[in-house]
Amino acid sequence: MKRMKQLIKEYQNIEIPEELQTVVKQALRQEKKRKPKKIIIGIAVAAILFISSVNTSSTIAYAFSDIPVLGKMVNLITFREYRVNEDTYNANIKVPAVTNLDNKDLEKSLNEKYLKENEKLYQEFLKDMEEVKKSGGGHLGIESGYEIKTDNKQLLSIARYNVNTVGSSSTTMKFDTIDKKNQILINLPSLFEDEDYLDVISENIKEQMKAQMKANPEVSYWVSGIGEEIFDPFEKIVKEQNFYINNQGKLVISFDKYEVSPGFMGVVEFIIPTEVIQDQLVSNEYIK
Repeated sequence: MKRMKQLIKEYQNIEIPEELQTVVKQALRQEKKRKPKKIIIGIAVAAILFISSVNTSSTIAYAFSDIPVLGKMVNLITFREYRVNEDTYNANIKVPAVTNLDNKDLEKSLNEKYLKENEKLYQEFLKDMEEVKKSGGGHLGIESGYEIKTDNKQLLSIARYNVNTVGSSSTTMKFDTIDKKNQILINLPSLFEDEDYLDVISENIKEQMKAQMKANPEVSYWVSGIGEEIFDPFEKIVKEQNFYINNQGKLVISFDKYEVSPGFMGVVEFIIPTEVIQDQLVSNEYIK
């Protein structure tokens, strides 16, 4: 237990190196020039840079039944499940694990991240539950799980969600998009030449918000320019905004519940037309 806690503490201090973005971009540019050998070399270096930054000293023994989502090559399983079912206190936390990646260091780093995140959720829930009990009792709930957003020959996009229930509910999402062919993890900045994508994507999202609200009066976003004053309107995505690439090869930007709209809208997503971001892309290797 002490060793696991130490591993978790070490993992919390790990950041994805900036070099990863640079090398992935270089590999994508080479793909654009149709130089296959250099792509392979660049991707391999990118993978090494990434995995060298992650503590991979622990061994995860996979358990529970397989959930086949990627054919014969890569599987996703439920590695562990935390449950609390006690009167008005309910927790259901499922920890995913990726299996059968050739890049075992990447596989292990992802799985340790999932374990760390969910074990932290569970421990925080137990702590909150005891505090609520001491203060007279109440309702407390959390549900955490995962789903596959994209599953094709090249890409796997995994979404992990947390739904917290204390009076009203809140929902947060996290995504990982994996290039299964080249065995690397893709992040948003690595897809683009420079940070101009932040403004380009943000402006397109604002346009989509306004168009949706105009077409449907029941749709609501916190965006300026709609004829009414909005407190803290959406202005711009962040550098590492939640995203995934769908099965059609389109970039999808995701916002958590309450992030850019009222709670009844839930988690909202915007598909970004490729023609809008074409000039900013490093290549069309992933975004079609």
